[in-house]
Amino acid sequence: MNMKISIITIIVFCLCTSNATSQVYNLEMCKAKAIENNLKIKNAEIDIKIAAQTTNEAFTKYFPHVEATGFTFKANRHTFHKDFDFSALAPILPALANPVSLNLMEKGKTAGIIVTQPVFAGGQIINSNKLAKTGEEITVLKRELSEDEINETTEKYFWQIVSLKEKSKTISALKEQLEHLRKDVEMAVKAGIVNRNELLRIELKQHELKSEELKLNNGINITKILLGQHTGEMSNIFDIDIDSFPYPEHPSKFYIEANTAATQRTEYKLLDKNIEANRLNVKIEAGKRLPTVGIGGSYVYHNFAEQTNTFGMLFATIRIPVSNWWGGTYAVKRAKLKTMQAENERTNAMELMTVEIMQVYNELEEAYEQVILAKQTVSVALENLRLNDNYYRAGISTLTDILDARSLLQKSNEQYAESACNYQIKLAKYKQITRQK
Repeated sequence: MNMKISIITIIVFCLCTSNATSQVYNLEMCKAKAIENNLKIKNAEIDIKIAAQTTNEAFTKYFPHVEATGFTFKANRHTFHKDFDFSALAPILPALANPVSLNLMEKGKTAGIIVTQPVFAGGQIINSNKLAKTGEEITVLKRELSEDEINETTEKYFWQIVSLKEKSKTISALKEQLEHLRKDVEMAVKAGIVNRNELLRIELKQHELKSEELKLNNGINITKILLGQHTGEMSNIFDIDIDSFPYPEHPSKFYIEANTAATQRTEYKLLDKNIEANRLNVKIEAGKRLPTVGIGGSYVYHNFAEQTNTFGMLFATIRIPVSNWWGGTYAVKRAKLKTMQAENERTNAMELMTVEIMQVYNELEEAYEQVILAKQTVSVALENLRLNDNYYRAGISTLTDILDARSLLQKSNEQYAESACNYQIKLAKYKQITRQK
């Protein structure tokens, strides 16, 4: 029985391990997960569907207006009553009663259907349809903005984890080197060649590295939780990976002239659509002061005074909104002023976006130079460690020198990892605001 339980436990463990190794995501997979699971994106997609329904609703205004009506009544007495005096006709019609009472419309019913086709409505229908379509396009652009924000946050968390992992790799390598050094010093202490204090100093450095490693692991776990919440992947075995640690390409490869890039931004396109919507509102307000023309037909059935009748007719209508001319002029002026405001906002935003693009590119260049400098520092630190290691083994360098050299290499590697990941974050930001894939 215990043997069976053990076998089952091993199988379950293997399955869990297999699942764990399958839940490793690269940057593009993290972005896709974040877009797929983000509630802001889901709401943006609902907004797009809502706007599409508004467009469909506006399109129905082109169709004929159909109205069916019905009416029936039963009065407590006749609605029409009159006595007629025929006394003058008595010699001619002696059998005629006098007076004669006429009672009508005690009850009745009528029904009809009216179909009216708008022919001209001052451009209100066509401009309302254009406005609805513009509103739909605006919701799509807003979704793009939300997607940009989500991708930017994903990049930040992803590269923070990569940076922390690279630092952790550096510490692991140093721990291994220190362990080899500790064994060498331990043998030297036993042989009486060096003082035991040197061994204690190495052990203190090892404890220091363990403490730093613990902080890094905690940082990795916390950032993974943040990325997991952001992407909707909250599994404990969720992890990220990269094919290889990227060496940065020169920023000039991605450079785009700032003014040109600004006009391609989603924010600029949104401002364009806002101006377009305001201009359509001007036309709609102006259309409210114009005559509306329609043609139609109706079919009517009625039964009054116990008589049934049906008839059909064709008609044409024209409505001239005379009173709208008084207030309508001010409504048009107000709409035009709002259009001017929208144009001014676009001009101001264009200038700010151009400055932002230039600033981010400058930061990208600076980040690139920091990576190059950090890479050079790593090379110098490696050579320094190699020389001190040789000097120490030759007995012409102290343990302090070699430990300092290892600390310098650690800091250099960490600075390089941090600089390289910072460059990737800056590059992602620049490509996002210049609309580069």
